[in-house]
Amino acid sequence: MKTHLYLLTILFISVPSVFAQKIEKETVPGQEPTLVERLTGGKKVIESAEMNFQLFTSANANFIGSDFDGMNFKLNRVRLEIKGNVWKNLSYHYRQSFNKYSDPYSLDNLSSSLELAYVNLKVHDKFGFTIGKQFVNFGGYEYFVNSIKVREFSEFNNLLTCYQAGISGNWQINPDHELCFQIVNNRSGQDNEIYPTGLPDNTREAKVPFMYTVNWNSYYFDRILQLRYAASVGQQTQKRYYFTCGNTIEKGPLLTYLDIMYTRQGLDQHGVISRLPETAQTACNTEYLSVIADVDYRIHPRWNLYVKGAYETGKVYKANGPFAKGMYRRSWNAQSSLEFFPIKNSDLFIFLLYTYRGVKLEKAALDMGAVDPDTHRISLGLVYSIPVF
Repeated sequence: MKTHLYLLTILFISVPSVFAQKIEKETVPGQEPTLVERLTGGKKVIESAEMNFQLFTSANANFIGSDFDGMNFKLNRVRLEIKGNVWKNLSYHYRQSFNKYSDPYSLDNLSSSLELAYVNLKVHDKFGFTIGKQFVNFGGYEYFVNSIKVREFSEFNNLLTCYQAGISGNWQINPDHELCFQIVNNRSGQDNEIYPTGLPDNTREAKVPFMYTVNWNSYYFDRILQLRYAASVGQQTQKRYYFTCGNTIEKGPLLTYLDIMYTRQGLDQHGVISRLPETAQTACNTEYLSVIADVDYRIHPRWNLYVKGAYETGKVYKANGPFAKGMYRRSWNAQSSLEFFPIKNSDLFIFLLYTYRGVKLEKAALDMGAVDPDTHRISLGLVYSIPVF
């Protein structure tokens, strides 16, 4: 009996070992075909892959009015990005931010920390589709440029929900003109997740909360002049409209742009006016305008200087609840920065930045008890987009 048990034990041990050796011979590590190769019978391979780690950190001295408010170290942006091409007609882009809300929103089932997760499929040399979580195709240079390169956003762009799930079609009319049509979610979560004080009376959730955008990008004078214009309309209990445009001149050491951003919102998604009363309350029928001007000049291969200014307004175009019709708020944002690039041809630089934000509250806001003081900040920081592979 003991002999039989011994032989059975040897058999049970040896059989899996034989099968494991056979599998190992058939699939040598490092030689397994990729999913694309399986689907295409080994004809297609991954053409390119790129990963980078983006870091923007600073030490800040903050002032409210003329009073020193304290100092702090801050990791402004920390992101991981992976992108590449499967073959010439299929590319992908994934980007995760570590500075944002991490629990999934209920509508798209994605965390807002997942900024980009899409594939781009070219069905023709001049036409392709982008499917997944992507940029909302608003116009403007400050909005479109990689945010790791923006030290301080205008208030308007800082409040935009600029990554949403959806689909877009891109038509490359010619090398200098591109037309994009896009449908994405108008929001990531339900209204009670976006408006903490709840919806105003006589409003209800939209059944089809989509944003529809037409975006036109064009280049002139050997790409020295770049235009990015867009018009968007969405439904979120009430209609929302966006008209956004960017006008950029880039030649040699000079980069300068003028962005104009406007939105008319049936429900105040930006929330600036909603937060003005002593007790916050969701406003309706709001308008926001932002005009942004910037001049960057590379005064030396290792030194860059820029100045930027923004003028922004917030108003109510039709009385609702406690909000009377009229202008509520005007603000000014001024920035000046000196940047040093210690390594030639690298994305690493150190900057010294001064930022001022001034606010003028109009009578309608003051009557509601609003308080919004001027602020100043001096920042010394580092930006580095680290290529991993």
